[in-house]
Amino acid sequence: MAAAWAVLAAVLVAAQVASAAPVTAPAFLWAPKNYGFRSDDAKEVVHYQTISPKNLAKSVLEEGGWSTFMCSREDTEKHVDVAIVFIGSKLQSSDISKDKQVDPALADTLKLSFTESEFSMAFPYVSTSDDEKLEESLLSGFTENCKSGFGRNRITYTDTCAVSGQDLKTYHNMDAINDLVVSGRTNPSGQTDVIVFCSGGFEKLGTTESEGELLSQLVDLLKLSGARHTILYASQPSGYLLENPSGSPVARHLAERTNGTKTGLLSKCDGECLVKSTLLEGTFVGIVLLIILISGLMCMMGIDTPSKFEAPQES
Repeated sequence: MAAAWAVLAAVLVAAQVASAAPVTAPAFLWAPKNYGFRSDDAKEVVHYQTISPKNLAKSVLEEGGWSTFMCSREDTEKHVDVAIVFIGSKLQSSDISKDKQVDPALADTLKLSFTESEFSMAFPYVSTSDDEKLEESLLSGFTENCKSGFGRNRITYTDTCAVSGQDLKTYHNMDAINDLVVSGRTNPSGQTDVIVFCSGGFEKLGTTESEGELLSQLVDLLKLSGARHTILYASQPSGYLLENPSGSPVARHLAERTNGTKTGLLSKCDGECLVKSTLLEGTFVGIVLLIILISGLMCMMGIDTPSKFEAPQES
């Protein structure tokens, strides 16, 4: 019996270790129109694998089409005037399935952008780390996978980005970004302006604006300018979000059509999720039955019976 309890304790410890997963955050890539892809090539694509920021950068370049303007190719036709890399800090992967969002404006903007764009991809599980800023990891990933470099493009940053270098162009307010977007639309050189919008927006904000409000302003600015654009939103959770991480499994929901309309953040489990949950349930049931079997065998082995019986005495 003691051995059976030891097996059960080992199983419980293994389950606790497996449940202590690292913090992950979602990333979304979308382009409203005129992106260079046909509408049936990539629409509301979701990659459920857990990936690193550098692998995210590789997927954005290869599957998301950013290599056509990020990597130096003189003969490439220009499909994008402005590309935005928006670094957030408010969203974890577990927040996707919650009814009450930390930043409702952010959730609404991401939901509408993902479902209403001509091209959209989602990466719900991007592993995050405090060792390196997300903007540095993404740019490093772009550099590693762009063998010819970024010679044709202008990469600029907001003043909250943790990057350094010579001739580093930074923005201190939204008006400066607006001026770049307007000038980039009429730029005949074929360059794509890549703007890295880091967490917090700007160092000197006149009013306290949430991350969702800043992203919404940026999206509206791009729409009003008429510039052909694409946006990558990626989150590196920080602060109080990391103090109380959710222990519940992340639901697999992003967008689903219902009666001809599109709604996000639904609470349904898709086919792959059902298969995995069924296998997990079967595994636990098998372990319990195995423990019961071992316990029963050990109990039977512990029963002592005499090897022979004496004949009854005659009266």
